[in-house]
Amino acid sequence: MTWAWEYLPEEKYVIGGAPPAFVAEVEARADELVRAAAALYLDGTLYRGENPKSRTADVPGGMFEYLTIVRHEQIHVVQVTYF
Repeated sequence: MTWAWEYLPEEKYVIGGAPPAFVAEVEARADELVRAAAALYLDGTLYRGENPKSRTADVPGGMFEYLTIVRHEQIHVVQVTYF
């Protein structure tokens, strides 16, 4: 498996009508979070601890909430707030 991120439940529901420039910021930050998680959990499939609690990431123009699911090697972007 390889670390990746996705919108949960789906992009249309999570991002809504946010402007494309803001969406690009969210997706760039999600890419950074994936790289950080891959470095922290070298083989997430073998991880047996609890998943981290949901966290918030700030981006220019807003913020988003995400979950890290270590054993699935996934970051789920679950809520996006555009100011």
